Amino acid sequence: MKQIDKIAFDTKDKLYKYMSIKLTGLIGDEDDWLANLSNASALLDLLIDEINWVGFYLMKNGKLVLGPFQGKPACVNIEVGKGVCGTAVESKEVQLVKNVHDFPGHIACDSASNSEIVLPIIVDGSVVGVLDIDSPIINRFDEEDQAGLEKIVANLVKYVDWSFIK
Repeated sequence: MKQIDKIAFDTKDKLYKYMSIKLTGLIGDEDDWLANLSNASALLDLLIDEINWVGFYLMKNGKLVLGPFQGKPACVNIEVGKGVCGTAVESKEVQLVKNVHDFPGHIACDSASNSEIVLPIIVDGSVVGVLDIDSPIINRFDEEDQAGLEKIVANLVKYVDWSFIK
């Protein structure tokens, strides 16, 4: 686990609790969606080990469009139902992909990526975007990561003004 602010995280649960507190501090009093999602992607990149891309795709005109992120340049548009991100939108369910090479229709924006987790961001019953995290490590993400990241997404739903999507 990463050591941040001289705190060693010996469990993922502790890491995600810390991350949630830090995120709330960063975005809790800010109403600008762009600033909030930018800071969220930077925080996740700082605190999550063994990843090579983290960011957001946001719904615009019926498809996902690249939003704030950390990492190499990425695919700009993703159709609903295509790839891991589009599947998360269509199903409204987290996509935890232990090996992207086994995922039918995986969109390879970075050939170094080997595993991925995508969490739909659902506001008032509609998907407004996704949080997408890639890793060069096969099997990098597990159910503990999913649970922790679901809390992060819940904070984003709570504190980000999503009206710009509608």
